[in-house]
Amino acid sequence: MTKSDEGRSITFTDFILSLSTNAMAALGKIDDEAFIDYPRDPAMAKTNIDLLVLLREKTKGNLSDEEEKLLQSLLYDLQMLYLQECKK
Repeated sequence: MTKSDEGRSITFTDFILSLSTNAMAALGKIDDEAFIDYPRDPAMAKTNIDLLVLLREKTKGNLSDEEEKLLQSLLYDLQMLYLQECKK
């Protein structure tokens, strides 16, 4: 397992939250100074969303209920934000 800066193992939840954060930032949906220079890039957001879809399909039946619910919720929210972005 990989260790984070704090010395703890990176979890599946950490991984999917990272992908979703990158997608949200690429859609310009994070209002935080840390992301002020993050380029708005819908194609990159779609790539991250597609990775989450792939993870959902490849991990089906192997996730805890909590992980499954989080992944489903993140995907729904991101897909809706992406569709809104495409309609602009």
